[in-house]
Amino acid sequence: MSEKNPIFGDRETKFLHSNGLKMAYEDFGQPGDPAILLVAGLYNQLVRWPVEFCQMLADSGFYVIRFDNRDIGLTDKMDGISAPGLLRLFLKSYLGIPVSAPYSLNDMAADTVGVLDALNIAQAHIVGMSMGGMISQLVTGLYPDRILSLTSIMSTSGERGKGVPSLKVSAEMIKPVTPERSALDNAVDIWQTIGSPGYPMSDDQVRSLVVAEHKRSSNPAGYMRQIAAIRTAPGRRALLQTIKVPVLVIHGMQDVLVPVNGGEDTARHIAHAELELFDGMGHTLPQKLLPEFVRLILANAAKA
Repeated sequence: MSEKNPIFGDRETKFLHSNGLKMAYEDFGQPGDPAILLVAGLYNQLVRWPVEFCQMLADSGFYVIRFDNRDIGLTDKMDGISAPGLLRLFLKSYLGIPVSAPYSLNDMAADTVGVLDALNIAQAHIVGMSMGGMISQLVTGLYPDRILSLTSIMSTSGERGKGVPSLKVSAEMIKPVTPERSALDNAVDIWQTIGSPGYPMSDDQVRSLVVAEHKRSSNPAGYMRQIAAIRTAPGRRALLQTIKVPVLVIHGMQDVLVPVNGGEDTARHIAHAELELFDGMGHTLPQKLLPEFVRLILANAAKA
């Protein structure tokens, strides 16, 4: 099928099977070129990777794949499986009380490797943002023969107290719908709360993006299941220390969803990692910074 949208571009959405799931993906460039796999964040459909960004990477000689994680977009949903409640997740995060989740970040890492398998890609450069950065770290550490380089964007190590939002921001992320505030209103508020103050977007611009993404797919239950996967994941410090491939860590200085100490801690546990911090950047990919992100990712890939 084709997604014809003036915001997200006119791309052919394709499907593959990975780890028992039917997964949606889009590609840029030539399949014979070195591959770059883009892993999206919490409740982010593949369209959160800007077409411009993907095309710049492809124009530099790479085969670029962006895909919908499980429970989001046009990939299979994990319907019928309930996530633990917010109180239980809070107790897990702050008191260490054991909680089980419908699936784990490790499961999502296996999904990601399955994308490579389905496309007959032996090795790839991997780039992940936010939750996708966490998944990409796991893929790089657990499947070292499959990854040539890692770029972790606005993500964290998973270690206690690192990259953790304030209670105020956490509450904003799960604000209920009311007669006065629709789900769309809440989504715009969340975007503006966690956005990049140095690269502001108007409410109308954000609303257009949110509406377009919602029309493509909506699965609120998946949002909570993905939050559960993040909140129940153990820290990755020991795993990060085993990574040998080139590593680039990108983070915004004004990120309130995954504060900058998350990126700093990720880099701290990888002796050879390059850390790049951007003033004015929050928890979004500002359009004006895309060329610089591409330059840094290409430089990191060239070290492989």
